[in-house]
Amino acid sequence: MSVATCPPLQRTTQPDFIDEMSIDMRFIPLMAIAASLAVTPVASHATSLHTHWEQYKAGRAFRHLSNDGQKAFGDILKARDLLAAGNTDAAIPALYDANKRLTAAGKASTKFKAAEASLQPAPQHAPAAGHVPATTPTDWIPVGGELIASETLAPEKKAAVATANKQLQAGDTQQAAQSMQVVGEDVDFIVALAPLAQTQGALNRATVFTEGRQPKEALDALDQTLSNLVFVSQDFVETAIPATQGGKAASTPKAKK
Repeated sequence: MSVATCPPLQRTTQPDFIDEMSIDMRFIPLMAIAASLAVTPVASHATSLHTHWEQYKAGRAFRHLSNDGQKAFGDILKARDLLAAGNTDAAIPALYDANKRLTAAGKASTKFKAAEASLQPAPQHAPAAGHVPATTPTDWIPVGGELIASETLAPEKKAAVATANKQLQAGDTQQAAQSMQVVGEDVDFIVALAPLAQTQGALNRATVFTEGRQPKEALDALDQTLSNLVFVSQDFVETAIPATQGGKAASTPKAKK
């Protein structure tokens, strides 16, 4: 992601939807950066500032993710694994949890209404096979994300990106942000959006089928929740969910010394 301008950075508190993650991150004030540049070698000025800015963007990128939405899809994946393994009864609590968390995500501010045709899907992640586009405006929930590394990144930095993606999939935004501290450049962040009504409908069907001991039909319904996902760029989500709507800006990890 290219850097055009450097907007003012402010000290902020954590957004409500990631309070329980207890992310210990703060913005790096521009005055502090200026002070540090005054006592460091000239050759390191651009690199240091760029690293701080990329770390700011990493924290900013995660702030729009729905905590409840992430957990709901974690529950969906857990239920799917249990159903696929033949543990139908064990999948029921996970489906109940997914329903509750998806309902909570729908009431939070980290959502927006739009027609799917206006979403501008990210070229790095095509829709799943069997994806059926929503034809009317619907509420979208940011339920996950993926970091896309540049081919020019060093192997150790690509490994850090892979680690951060696994942590994001587990809903561990704090650890993902920490893992990204060693990267600091040439990484795009794309966001997985779930259509709320369609996802709730498929999840309800999966729950009914599971309660009725029909695991195949339940799996088909859960697969629909996954194929409904649309991946868009971080910039698109920031436009769709302004800071005033999505909550206070998330903090950024401290730079390693």
